[in-house]
Amino acid sequence: MSTDIQDFIVKTTSTEWSPLEEEGIDCTGINWMPLRWEENRPVTFLLKFDPGASYPYHNHPAGEEILVLEGSCELADIIFNKGDYLYTPPNFKHSVKSKNGCTLFLMVPEEVEIL
Repeated sequence: MSTDIQDFIVKTTSTEWSPLEEEGIDCTGINWMPLRWEENRPVTFLLKFDPGASYPYHNHPAGEEILVLEGSCELADIIFNKGDYLYTPPNFKHSVKSKNGCTLFLMVPEEVEIL
């Protein structure tokens, strides 16, 4: 493993967003930027929702952490605004939608299960 800190920096202001693509899931209007990978999958990443975009109902086997960086979104019938943080415990289920658009920081230790 590298000990050079430069190998672990992601310059988000100069990194391009990519469309989120997941087989069998409509991710229209959602872009992402991976920040940290573990065992060939991103565990920490940014998601950007265009106004009206949504992600389907799913389970988090190992929980997750979310911080709203910009805009607002709705999870479990609760509106989260810029600066709001949510820790979901293992096996927490929810969908995500954003009426006006948002940018989220997420830490997801294990793959989600679409329900």
